[in-house]
Amino acid sequence: MSGSSTSDQLVRSGEERDGPLLITEDEELLDDLLRLCAAAGALPHVAHRPPPRKEEWESAPLVVVGADVAGRLSATGRRAGVIIAGRDADHADDVAVLRQAVAIGAERVLALPDGERWLVDRIADAVEGAGPPALTVGVIGGRGGAGASTLAAALAVTAARTGERTLLVDGDPLGGGLDVLLGGEQEKGLRWPAFAESRGRVAGGALAESLPRLHSLRVLSWDRGAEVAIPPPAVRAVLAAARRRGGVVVVDLPRRVDGTVAEALAQVDVGLLLVPAELRAVAAARRVADGVRAVLRDVRVVACGHPGPGCGGGPTAEEIARLVGLPLAGELPWEAGLSEDLARGRVPGARARGPLARFCAGFWGAGQGRRRGKRRRGRRGDRRGRGPRG
Repeated sequence: MSGSSTSDQLVRSGEERDGPLLITEDEELLDDLLRLCAAAGALPHVAHRPPPRKEEWESAPLVVVGADVAGRLSATGRRAGVIIAGRDADHADDVAVLRQAVAIGAERVLALPDGERWLVDRIADAVEGAGPPALTVGVIGGRGGAGASTLAAALAVTAARTGERTLLVDGDPLGGGLDVLLGGEQEKGLRWPAFAESRGRVAGGALAESLPRLHSLRVLSWDRGAEVAIPPPAVRAVLAAARRRGGVVVVDLPRRVDGTVAEALAQVDVGLLLVPAELRAVAAARRVADGVRAVLRDVRVVACGHPGPGCGGGPTAEEIARLVGLPLAGELPWEAGLSEDLARGRVPGARARGPLARFCAGFWGAGQGRRRGKRRRGRRGDRRGRGPRG
């Protein structure tokens, strides 16, 4: 190599975040691999002469070995996360190369360009980490004005306060903007229109870093411009990236299920349908539930109180769940002063002893137990809604 070739410019200094280790003497193959690393948002180490140093071989999250040098790595020892790549399709079926793959523990032998898309995804997975996907919760109002956006924001704020990596996604373009609800409409960062053309794979870390940071969480909201249609492939790419980061993702969803909303629901683990304790709301919620259940299997009712005369004479939480035809997640009583708090810019769920904060804390407490494979007993929600039902 001479001058300032592509490979020279992209060699890591060793001080940045660990990326894949590339081992090849084939200049054309190396340029292809560097291009794929760039597409995955990764800056690799490059070993120009095999074998690599022991610490490089053992510490790299992924190793991509050129078929041209695979036979000279038998002494390096086996390890997980090794790919053999070549520019000749015959390499994938070559008996000698397959034997070399077994000797170093390679998980796959592939040929470029046919295997490029798979390799980009594999590199991105290695750089971002291979942890469990985020627990993703969708919140839907059983009728207009039920308070779904407020509940979604409070769930996200509560999760972030417990130290969870949290992303709040505004899935309702007509909802006014969750960044406004959290007092961050002036905060710098990208909004949904910037992702309208997203396709394929979006890097999870880059996504999070591009979004406004409010109250220890990241928020993907709408701007104040004209409505921009976000096609289903963009929603799929963005939410998949958010889930790969792990932690918690909360999505505020509209009541009408179109193609874009269905794409969001397809990536939700648990749906919460917020239903006020009044018969008209129950009737509306049944229709919403029908649309949601066509896409999402795990949908639960959150029965909520409402202000006004006779507010105590509506159906009980159990009756609401039975009428809507969904299991009951819990009961959320009306919180006096909540509207005034929001108007003053107070964060939803800020009152630690208020019904909203207590519901959110109880929900995540039960949810975290399920994520760890443990079933918690006791402290289920009572008739006054002191916590969600597990």
